[in-house]
Amino acid sequence: MANVIEIRNKRASFEYFLVEEFNAGIQLTGTEIKSIREGKANIADAFCTFIDGELFVKAMHIAEYVLGTVYNHEPKRDRKLLLTKRELKKLLTKVNEKGFTIVPTLLYINEKGLAKIKIALARGKHFYDKRETIKKKDQKRDIDRLRED
Repeated sequence: MANVIEIRNKRASFEYFLVEEFNAGIQLTGTEIKSIREGKANIADAFCTFIDGELFVKAMHIAEYVLGTVYNHEPKRDRKLLLTKRELKKLLTKVNEKGFTIVPTLLYINEKGLAKIKIALARGKHFYDKRETIKKKDQKRDIDRLRED
């Protein structure tokens, strides 16, 4: 089995409360999937938005494929996400509510070799919530250190 590709958005869980997660397919070109299989993608700044009733991921960076000639892709183009109508309708109604947004949390290659993206319906954290997250992370690290000794 080839190496596992999982590109995480670590900032998402720090910046947002992740309410509900969905797995979506991504509409990609040939050079984009080849770059993802090499692990050359970044979803840290990415976000999802609705355009004409369809969900797109914006600002997701996929590096140009080294061997892609004139057929190479634009690194930060908008990419359509593939979800069922029911999931799209649910996300659209939630996003129209105050305070909800959709953020990508994980880009991965599934067992069939297809690129998938895990997106989460999220609500933004306040500054004091972020401090609480940092405190819990520090406490967990200290406990793990004590267990090692």
